[in-house]
Amino acid sequence: MTGPGMVHWDVLTVRHTSPRRLDVGLTLGPLAHGPGDPTFHRAADGSVWRTSLLRTGPVTQRFVPAGPHEVVVHLWGDGAREAAEALPVLLGEDDDAAGFAPPPQVRAAHRRAAGMRMLRSGRVLESLVPAVLEQRVQTVTAHRAWRWLLLRYGTPAPGPAPDGLGGGQRGVQRGGLRVVPDAQVWARVPVWDWHRAGVDPGRARTVARCALVAPRLEEAATMAPAEARARLEKVQGVGVWTSAEVAQRAFGDADAVSVGDFHLPAAVGWALAGERTDDAGMLRLLAPYAPHRHRVVRLLSLSGHPRAPRRGPKLPIADHRAF
Repeated sequence: MTGPGMVHWDVLTVRHTSPRRLDVGLTLGPLAHGPGDPTFHRAADGSVWRTSLLRTGPVTQRFVPAGPHEVVVHLWGDGAREAAEALPVLLGEDDDAAGFAPPPQVRAAHRRAAGMRMLRSGRVLESLVPAVLEQRVQTVTAHRAWRWLLLRYGTPAPGPAPDGLGGGQRGVQRGGLRVVPDAQVWARVPVWDWHRAGVDPGRARTVARCALVAPRLEEAATMAPAEARARLEKVQGVGVWTSAEVAQRAFGDADAVSVGDFHLPAAVGWALAGERTDDAGMLRLLAPYAPHRHRVVRLLSLSGHPRAPRRGPKLPIADHRAF
């Protein structure tokens, strides 16, 4: 239905049927960066909305589960057809879990999450920018910065996307779903807006450096995992933790372990061995499960296994906007 002042959007509808169980929420979940992410939304009716910026333009996707093996996807925007062609890859149809024998601690979670796949978005900068923002800070701080920057510099999502998802932060108009900025926009974000978003100069410079070589980084999506991560890590400020976070989302790498994470080694050690450990100990515990080490970590997060006890007081959240 259209009328004066209303925009009519053409919709492309695709029914995707998988030979295996498919849980869209679990599969696409890693693409969300916090509950207020303007590029991702879980609706009350069970559908999942996400936006992306493809070579052919922006796209909004609505995933509606239609059974244990099926999902109906509605797509809007100039990038709709390109996104439709990439659906099997995005939804992890290339994810090969053959031969995976989960550790006893996550076998129940593995059965419950039979429809979880390792997604592959193929969009490097979209995964790289939020990963850089999450370096060395509390997650809530990074998510707040991502939301602020998307509402400031992202573009309105094509199609009838849900409205009112922006969070209503001071100085930013409340809005619905947004599409990530392109590389040129990321490279031009002024220092004062990084400051207002709560991002320190080091992370801001890393994002700008990534944006300046974005075409070369996007090529990594077609490379072998080790070669792809090596290319990302050539950018100053992008280390093994950041490249692993990108590999998990953009490359569908089921073996990429986020080495250098503040909490992960203790969580893995406590779950698999009943004791806290460091990065080296975590890698030893996960070694028998290669090439599915990230799959094990994801299952641990779903297993409800007790967390390692805290040591010392909780760190305060640094607010770089006050510096």
